[in-house]
Amino acid sequence: MKKLALHWKIIIGMVLGIIFGFIMNSISGGKEFVTNWISPFGTIFINLLKLIAVPLILASLIKGVADLKDISKIRNMGLRTLGIYMATTVVAVLLGLAIVNVVKPGNGMPQETIEKIKLKYANDAGVTDKISKAAVQKDAGPLQALVDIFPSNIFKAFADASMLQVIFFSLFVGICLLLIGEKKAKPLVKFFDSLNEVVMKMVDLIMLFAPYAVFALLANVIIAFDDVEILVKLLYYAGCVLFGLVLMICFYLALVAIFAKKSPIWFLKQISPAQLLAFSTSSSAATLPVTMERVEEHLGVDKEVSGFVLPIGSTVNMDGTSLYQGIAAVFIMQVLWVEGLTLPNQIMIIGTAVLASIGSAAVPSAGIVMLVIVLETIGFPAEFLPIGIALIFAVDRPLDMCRTIVNVTGDATVSLLVAKSLGKVHEPKPKEWDDHYDEVK
Repeated sequence: MKKLALHWKIIIGMVLGIIFGFIMNSISGGKEFVTNWISPFGTIFINLLKLIAVPLILASLIKGVADLKDISKIRNMGLRTLGIYMATTVVAVLLGLAIVNVVKPGNGMPQETIEKIKLKYANDAGVTDKISKAAVQKDAGPLQALVDIFPSNIFKAFADASMLQVIFFSLFVGICLLLIGEKKAKPLVKFFDSLNEVVMKMVDLIMLFAPYAVFALLANVIIAFDDVEILVKLLYYAGCVLFGLVLMICFYLALVAIFAKKSPIWFLKQISPAQLLAFSTSSSAATLPVTMERVEEHLGVDKEVSGFVLPIGSTVNMDGTSLYQGIAAVFIMQVLWVEGLTLPNQIMIIGTAVLASIGSAAVPSAGIVMLVIVLETIGFPAEFLPIGIALIFAVDRPLDMCRTIVNVTGDATVSLLVAKSLGKVHEPKPKEWDDHYDEVK
């Protein structure tokens, strides 16, 4: 009997998790049971993925840069990567603004619904926390984002999983390995090559637990939905975001077909486990090890490209988040600040959303923090800000799950495009968790 593919196992786990969550929601004590006895397994899974993210970036990027043999190749790869990432982000924001201005989901929002949302969420700890975090980022100096790339203590950067700092250190080490000569660099290059293989094997082993983990994660998400009426009222807005995200996926598939000369269906099939995990975890950073494994082994992108493009993408490429910010900002203005819907403000939203996406953390709900910055930049009234964030807070988590799919798909797409342009695509060679078990015995 043919073994069931991983993405089907994950889908089954997701469906069962959703059903189980709804059942527990309707049973007395069900929420507490899921929180205490089911949710921790999802947390363990995410922790395991985060555990290997830093060593994976370190090993794959250092080895990849050392294998390039020429520093000028790093410049070429870097310029192409950042150029494509910025271009797709601009497309995402423009697409979001086009949809929200045509559909106008904020027009006609019942006043009683606004009041109910205000009472329920405006003073919510989650809303106030996001606003305070945005204030800290906004008050930082104009070059703070640049300063934050350079670590003063690399071990602290490892512990905090500061991806841009880890990427900088890895690039720095890789470039220095090129400069000291192949003979002296060889022992360290072999070490990182071996470390990369070990971490990729860890990914294979962790993924054996994925179907059970997504069951736990989805069940926990479902029990968090405690006000169906508000969710229904916000479906119009949520529908605009989802429609835009679907169009972005179609845009990526068109790029894959036109420039990479690959079948869009084949592409989706190969990266689907990473997409499903992105949906379940709402975190590009947690999904990064799986994304790298799928891109290298199943799309056939060489390690030096995937090790460079994907870690950068998990930090600077937030197309789904940028699209959402465009729609959410205009939706909030349609409801609370119609006079602010001017062309200059919407142009400013494009620029701010693109720049904000570069510094957006690859963790759940980071998009709301960036949205606060976008709204404050265009002069949104401060007294309306808690109400505006409260408007979308109820549906933020499910939309966060969906936009993370787009973020991860964009990373994989750009990685394939860059690899194709550099001639760094090989025949895919998927590995199983027990590939070398017979050799060990």
